Amino acid sequence: MHRVHIATFFTPDSPPAREESSESTANALRDLYAYPAETPRPWVRVNFVSSIDGAVSVDGVSGALGTPADRLVFETLRELADVVLVGAGTVRAENYGGARIDTEGRRRRVASGMPEVPPIAVVSARAHLDPRSRLFTDTEVAPIVVTCTDADPARVRALTDAGARIVTAGDGQVTGDGLIAALEHLGLRRVLCEGGPSLFGQLTADDAVDEVCLTTAPVLVGGTAGRVATAPGARITAMTPAHILTDTDGTVLTRWVRLPRP
Repeated sequence: MHRVHIATFFTPDSPPAREESSESTANALRDLYAYPAETPRPWVRVNFVSSIDGAVSVDGVSGALGTPADRLVFETLRELADVVLVGAGTVRAENYGGARIDTEGRRRRVASGMPEVPPIAVVSARAHLDPRSRLFTDTEVAPIVVTCTDADPARVRALTDAGARIVTAGDGQVTGDGLIAALEHLGLRRVLCEGGPSLFGQLTADDAVDEVCLTTAPVLVGGTAGRVATAPGARITAMTPAHILTDTDGTVLTRWVRLPRP
């Protein structure tokens, strides 16, 4: 079995020229990926994995790109989050179920004043989700569906009957500002967005992304897979590295935080 062994190449407390190798521990990762203590609004963290050549998926799903280190960070980020945010297309493609947190993770969450398991919040402007899917049938916590005021009432009713909490955050389109306001109203301030590329692209275009955690898997893929973010228009957001880690299998784990808004 592969044993995760993370070496810190860069953190704010050590210059890039210094390499410090040590066995990765859950405590170290929780410290490295801790959310800011106080923020003026919900903090939106985006987490993605891609290949060296930039592929975000293989045959339409991201699972083939996962590595042991990426999985460890994935689980750590979910433990730290108030809510896991995802687009409806990714829910369908990846067959999303509810979040899973192990026993120790649950204990730590409760000790810090959080519920044992974070909810999944799905962005779907048209409420186009299957109420029979794992999102509703394989979860401990009712999902949140973030939709628009003009979504099909029959679809909304079906999702409500399946247990979803319906939140409206726009007319015709769920905007970044509307989404953040809706999450803040629910008291969900530590946001973990797991994609997909369209949602990430829209959040970037709406200037709503505070942090990006990007895993580069040590593989080449080729093919026609897209990038981690897509949007009709481009918007530059200046970021700075919080840390850059590597596992012995070649996995590279980066955390990028946006520079302060002017």
